[in-house]
Amino acid sequence: MEPITHLLTGACIGRAGLNRKTAYATLAAVLAAEAADLDVLWSLAGPVDELKHHRGITHTFLFVPVVAAAATGAVWLIHRWHQNRRNAASAVPLDPGAPQPRVPQPVRWPWVFLAALLSALSHIALDWTNNYGVRPFFPFNPRWYAGSIVFIAEPVLWALLIAAMLFPWLFGLADREMGARRQPFRGRGWAIFALAGMVVLWGWRWVEQDKARTLLDQTQVAADPVERIALEPYPVNPFRWHAILQTADCYQTAEIDSRAETIDSEAPRDVLYKPADTPAVEAAKSTFLGRVYLDWGRWAVVRDVGQDAVPAMAPPQLPPGRTWTTVEFTDLRFAYGFRGTGPASGPPPLSGWTYIVDGRDEAGEGMGGREQK
Repeated sequence: MEPITHLLTGACIGRAGLNRKTAYATLAAVLAAEAADLDVLWSLAGPVDELKHHRGITHTFLFVPVVAAAATGAVWLIHRWHQNRRNAASAVPLDPGAPQPRVPQPVRWPWVFLAALLSALSHIALDWTNNYGVRPFFPFNPRWYAGSIVFIAEPVLWALLIAAMLFPWLFGLADREMGARRQPFRGRGWAIFALAGMVVLWGWRWVEQDKARTLLDQTQVAADPVERIALEPYPVNPFRWHAILQTADCYQTAEIDSRAETIDSEAPRDVLYKPADTPAVEAAKSTFLGRVYLDWGRWAVVRDVGQDAVPAMAPPQLPPGRTWTTVEFTDLRFAYGFRGTGPASGPPPLSGWTYIVDGRDEAGEGMGGREQK
């Protein structure tokens, strides 16, 4: 999921009761909820390196305690800074009649670590729900797992999580205006409500996806026997699913409404024939981009698109007698108009390209308009 969902989920985990056990529980939970995505720093090495390492070791069960320990360490540093400031302030005598400073909540480090640990686990769970997937058992098991039940940016989750943060603050303002005594640890019920609502949404989408799969199994969509299928989610609407069907010779897509029990798919409009394996395609598969992309792309399509220069990637300058071609890598999981306004235009997200010279030599590669150096 995107950072907003991770950070707000961490805040709800901390405010669901752990903040009553120790100071800094919510801070530790928020830090640990997003810490795994620090692997995006691999983008500094290039877009292909970023793809190789994104949702890698930092998104594994093996690394969860490390993430939690790092978040706890960061909180410890903040705590030490606060302590030093408090000690410096206590050395200054108070004016007679001045209010006594508030006694801070005690810090119980095992509880701080537990809050960070639960949030680090929530990051893997949230990322599993979308179609990019995670490898939680890496390096022992390199397989990608993806629930594909929630779109990577889900406004319904945003509404739940933001409400859990906003409403306690609004009700607190109202109480203070009426002179009511301030309640400590406000918002526990709302945080639990938001987290429970998230699980309910997952369950609802899981059921609707299963209905869509059953409908697809009972309907002959493709002319040839189907070897495998995938169902990809749309944001907001839990009843709409984008289906991908693979046969021996082609891929066919379909739009499914699990509530109306309808399937919209028509040949040749929704059919993509498998591209030929040219020498350039075979050479591209053995490049750095090819190895990384095919390891990740469960619905990868590799095509020789001819001498079609890629934006922001200058084609190779060759002497007479030598030729180049562009090989494109795409993943069908991201090749649909997720906004629901029609087919996607332009190359799908997370597409990659490489220039192949004379059908065998790589001469530049990149993704998303960025060249791998």
